[in-house]
Amino acid sequence: MKISVLTLGCKVNECESRSIVSSLREAGHDVTEDLVYADAYVVNTCSVTAEADRKSRQYIGKAVKANGSARIYVCGCSSQNDPEVYSKYKNVVYIGGNGKKNDILSAIMSDIVCDSPVFCGKVPDYFEYMNTPSHEKTRDFIKVQDGCNNFCSYCIIPYLRGRSRSRSIDSVLDEAREASAHTKEIVLTGIDVSSYGKDIGASLTELVIALGRVNVRKRMSSFECSVVDEGLLEAMRSSGFCEHFHLSLQSGSDNVLRGMNRHYTTDEYLGKVGLIRKYFPNAGITTDIITGFPTESERDFVDTCEFVKRVGFSDIHVFPYSERKGTRAAEMKQIPMEERRLRARELLEIKSESKRNFLEKQICKTLSVYFEEESDGLASGYAENYVRVYGNGSAGEIGNVTVKELYKEGVK
Repeated sequence: MKISVLTLGCKVNECESRSIVSSLREAGHDVTEDLVYADAYVVNTCSVTAEADRKSRQYIGKAVKANGSARIYVCGCSSQNDPEVYSKYKNVVYIGGNGKKNDILSAIMSDIVCDSPVFCGKVPDYFEYMNTPSHEKTRDFIKVQDGCNNFCSYCIIPYLRGRSRSRSIDSVLDEAREASAHTKEIVLTGIDVSSYGKDIGASLTELVIALGRVNVRKRMSSFECSVVDEGLLEAMRSSGFCEHFHLSLQSGSDNVLRGMNRHYTTDEYLGKVGLIRKYFPNAGITTDIITGFPTESERDFVDTCEFVKRVGFSDIHVFPYSERKGTRAAEMKQIPMEERRLRARELLEIKSESKRNFLEKQICKTLSVYFEEESDGLASGYAENYVRVYGNGSAGEIGNVTVKELYKEGVK
């Protein structure tokens, strides 16, 4: 059977989709991750924002357009959040959530359809192991954790992914060793990687130290600043981790951070940035920022802009605040959407300046680059600090290059 597995959202979803791909191929199916004509479609949905929900539903329509008689199997955060909306599509025969995604294979093999009107899987309270993901791209993502205990006031994900739960260190090591035969770089990912190990008597630092035994370049997908300390940074430096830190911020205003239920201040955050640069002087520090959160005054937004300039991020993902029904923030008095978007556009201008400043600091430096593709006579890939680099090299290889100038969205 020809099956298309379509993924929206985060790297955790990508990991889980590739596990589904691997299982389907082992069962003898012809599987692709492209939106093409297929006998069946698996749509792994996202619900982090209202736009993500909309795109998830849109993919159902795209699948129907590609093959009007195909069977569609839905899973992920959006269908966990609102399964009823997916039952309205006549081609959808299976609706799951974030639990037991392995069951999709059984459903396809046995032609199981949802009980009327809809079935939505229970959020698991333990780490669910899936098949080893297929190796589709240059670097491999390894899911080490799921769920979240933070309950930020704007975020629906803890309700859809459940409480934080960790994968055993031995299991992570087994997959990392297997991945090292296919790639030169792995990325540890999860819904809240910073909470890794708390439920199994381990810690993120212990996992990092253990991974030092695997001969491959390593990255961390994201951090909460609370987990950053000298022990973790020393472990990362000695275990072959790259000098890139996606350090979640969300706002540069202490007032807004309190309203968001974020458990740090801007001073604490800035202190962690300084600690990172002590151990990794050329570190790329990236982040996410939400504009137009309900409690964000004009002064709060100015504070955020000024704080961003102080930190000197290498890149920023900027999002206008999106209400999520069921969260505390959705019950607050809302800022008009146009104002949220206006602030986002202003912050994006500051982000561009900050990124350019960081890129200019790379000129004349020698960077270690994992080249991923070749085009127009140049290879391109990412340096350890996640700067995009164009130069002489071969896809799939790591090489040292000296930066000469800014080029496209990176350096050459």
